[in-house]
Amino acid sequence: MSNFRTVVSAGTTPHQMVISDKILTIGSCFSDTIGQSFAQNKMSVCPNPFGTLYNPPAIFKGLRYALFNEIPPTHTFIQHQDIFLNYDFHSEVSAQTEDLLRTRLAEIIGATHHFLVKSEWLIITFGTAWVYTRKDSGEIVANCHKQPASHFTKSLISAEMIVDLFKDFHRELSIANPTVNIILTVSPVRHLKDTLEMNSVSKSILRTCCHELTEAFSNVEYFPSFEIMMDDLRDYRFYESDMIHPTEVARDYIWEKFGERYFSPSLRMFMHEWKDILRALTHKPFHPTSRAHQTFLAQTLERLKHVQNIVNVEKEIESIQAQCLPSTHSTD
Repeated sequence: MSNFRTVVSAGTTPHQMVISDKILTIGSCFSDTIGQSFAQNKMSVCPNPFGTLYNPPAIFKGLRYALFNEIPPTHTFIQHQDIFLNYDFHSEVSAQTEDLLRTRLAEIIGATHHFLVKSEWLIITFGTAWVYTRKDSGEIVANCHKQPASHFTKSLISAEMIVDLFKDFHRELSIANPTVNIILTVSPVRHLKDTLEMNSVSKSILRTCCHELTEAFSNVEYFPSFEIMMDDLRDYRFYESDMIHPTEVARDYIWEKFGERYFSPSLRMFMHEWKDILRALTHKPFHPTSRAHQTFLAQTLERLKHVQNIVNVEKEIESIQAQCLPSTHSTD
């Protein structure tokens, strides 16, 4: 037997990304990870603007806030100790007064609105089908913010509910941005508090609805980050010490698979060049004033100027120029 792995193919697609594309990511961990990767590679990305959102209803509610540029209603704001939060957003979106939080949310939602309606890509990652519903309002929350469990009802939503919510959002988004491509993914991170058995049920619901949606809409695709982690990288060496989250090696592998499917030849060429430039930018010299390092800086500066018509590298150029010495002052 020559093959000791089940390698998951990322597949192919006629829809490919170019360096000028705008990409919005939202949802669970994969949206954070891939958003950071896009940003590191100088692409125009809005990564998880509302913080990590795990369940589909919360994700679609956040997207609708952005689509219509609406501020959350008053009853969604709460105070926990001396911090104000909102049930529809992650706890990282918080403030010391309700007015400050309203202002911050208005800024975040407004910026996301303008980005979403002009985006070529929307990447949505579902984390769990388990939801917490407020007993006082009957609304599903994005985050319980450490409020008493007695305030909520925990339940498992159906694939049908997720599909219906997506269809409503898709119809509204198609009016504002009819050319956007949507990529659905399922987070491979297990939710152990739900037990492994019920986590499997939850992930199955999410995967089922993703399949149904890709069959229903021509601009919706599924990327198998879940299958890559579960079936291709099924070894604990690819997990962090918590045995739940993927390691950097695993994240890089999934990113590589994503690129194989979605990156255009020109984007791959740029990323290959940028990878070398990025390595040069993070280089820590032992002797900053040496002739060898000054030559290295000059070469790096030229490489940055070579890509400045493709991406914005003003800060990087300024940083390198600040390290360069007048040639007459260079020393061995």
